[in-house]
Amino acid sequence: MRQIFYPKLAASGMYKNRKIYLPYLLTCIGMVMMHYIIGFLTVNEGVAAMQGGDTMQMTLSLGTGVVAVFAMIFLFYTNSFLIRRRKKEFGLYNILGMGKWNLFRVMFWESFFCGIIALLGGLGCGILLSKAAELSMAKVLGETASLHFSIEYGVIGKTVVLFAVIFGVILLNSVRQIYVSKPVELMHSEAAGEKPPKANWFLALAGVGLLGVAYYLAVTIQNPMTAMVMFFVAVILVILGTYLLFMAGSVAFCRLLQKRKGYYYKTNHFVSVSSMAFRMKRNGAGLASICILSTMVLVMISSTACLYIGKEENLRNRYPRNMVIDTFTMDETYAKKAQEEALNVVKEHGLLAENVLHYRYLGIGCYMKENQVILDIDKLESFGVNSYENVIQLYVVPLSDYNKVMGKEETLEQGQILMYCAKMDYQYDTIEIEGCGLMKVKEKVSEFIEDGDGVVSMIPSLYLFVPDDEVMQRVFEVQSAAYGDNSSFYHDFFGFDLNCSEEEKIQVGRETADRLHQLTIEDEAFPHVDSECAAAERNSFYALYGGMFFLGILLGLVFILAAVLIIYYKQISEGYEDQSRFDIMQKVGMTKREIRKSVNSQVLTVFFLPLITAGIHLGFAFPILLKILMLFGLLDKMLLIQVAVGSYLIFALFYVLVYRITSRLYYGIITVREK
Repeated sequence: MRQIFYPKLAASGMYKNRKIYLPYLLTCIGMVMMHYIIGFLTVNEGVAAMQGGDTMQMTLSLGTGVVAVFAMIFLFYTNSFLIRRRKKEFGLYNILGMGKWNLFRVMFWESFFCGIIALLGGLGCGILLSKAAELSMAKVLGETASLHFSIEYGVIGKTVVLFAVIFGVILLNSVRQIYVSKPVELMHSEAAGEKPPKANWFLALAGVGLLGVAYYLAVTIQNPMTAMVMFFVAVILVILGTYLLFMAGSVAFCRLLQKRKGYYYKTNHFVSVSSMAFRMKRNGAGLASICILSTMVLVMISSTACLYIGKEENLRNRYPRNMVIDTFTMDETYAKKAQEEALNVVKEHGLLAENVLHYRYLGIGCYMKENQVILDIDKLESFGVNSYENVIQLYVVPLSDYNKVMGKEETLEQGQILMYCAKMDYQYDTIEIEGCGLMKVKEKVSEFIEDGDGVVSMIPSLYLFVPDDEVMQRVFEVQSAAYGDNSSFYHDFFGFDLNCSEEEKIQVGRETADRLHQLTIEDEAFPHVDSECAAAERNSFYALYGGMFFLGILLGLVFILAAVLIIYYKQISEGYEDQSRFDIMQKVGMTKREIRKSVNSQVLTVFFLPLITAGIHLGFAFPILLKILMLFGLLDKMLLIQVAVGSYLIFALFYVLVYRITSRLYYGIITVREK
């Protein structure tokens, strides 16, 4: 009997407190399930066998670490709601004669039951749904998954170890809280910490200031590489600013409402505002957590969905033609030989090269300081250039090639150029290339068919269309002298489309690559030639975007689950705290209708602040997100706007649904009079 006493007491306590344990257990099950599914997809041989599967697995491997870290932090955080609710019960046990060691044994069995339920339920659901996840991934890749069902036992082992450690840490923290508390403190734990906080205007203004700096960075940064790095700085500033604003600023906001007598001294406002101000410090932290999680969901889903929806356009930007032949030379003899070999392969297949694209260019990696292009590395410090922000890719293209590609008839005098900017904004009307003199920008053109490498490059690109080959040759000689063995090459860029099946395009691409390789073997002087086939790279390209979208959905579900649980516990814990207050108000004549108005007032005043603030965060994050997505080849600004707005509206509907469900629980708790 003594051996089963503590397990029985633990099970009884969990059952009696099922309102708070059931959502917690469901969340634990969800976390375990997500960890197993992502781990399963990362190592599964069926996924690896798909075209592009290795790329997708590499992308998904990032998710296992994210879920592990987030599960540790979040479950540790949410368990504080449970232990706060159970402290009164443990205090009663302590007063009735149970020692701290006995309480520890009860808590051990509760943690053990939680762990077993979470692992069995999570792994069971994960194993059952893993095949569905594999089929979904095959759909994203345009592949057909095998019907073979498999279980990854290595992933099961890692999942068990991870969550055993998490539940062990949670248990130790719970034991620590009980051990250092006296029985009387445990009995009155629910009322602890309710001393009305003062309005800390310094912290509130600090929160506004941090958000202002983050918003300024997001709006003003123009360089995509800088945006990628500073995005994480802005995220940290937003998190800190949001917490300060909600914790300190919300208190100040409630104090301002209390000073507005016309608003405060009304039945539906008086109780709600007083209650919020009384515990806003803890309440603000919960609201800030909901806001941050909501923002994470919106940013993640918006960006990854946008990449996936626009994948075909991005593929075309990366590969401007179905077949691309890039010969590293300005010698027309070699360039024509490479082009003829590619066209011969096309002809042998009974096809016709369509939409031909051909131009020459010189591509140089260099530094930019205002309107000066710096090639001499020793001069960087004296020019004040010491950051990646100054790195650009410079392309020099003859005007004749530009006119041919774009169907123009532009003319230039000596010393003049046309300019095209990609991922940057050039503000000057002249440009000086070191050793080549000053050139005047006659016009900034709005479009040009870029080399695919330039589209996906992480650094900005600047295209200069120069009057003739002599200017191009002069730039080549200057950069060759500056860079030596690391100097750049001339490129003869030739591409065309094919009207045939994807399989035949891939076959043409393979044969073309073999023929071009044979040319370099037969003639040692033959320049290096690259050939690319968009159809052959399609699956890997889709796998990258599909993997990011798939991971975005999975992590989005994890963060949504976390936000819902915080909302639920916020409503439940505040319901029990407010129960006695509303019980007194009912005894002095407050009707249930007035209580409902008061509850609605509280919700309208505070509960939707996280959703509104998340929308503001997303709006200010838009410019920096657009710059980052440019690095992945996405240039469609309107698509990002549509996806972001759509994601926010869908999330808002979900948020309202969660509120309606949880607010009913809150209302049910506060209107039940204690017997």
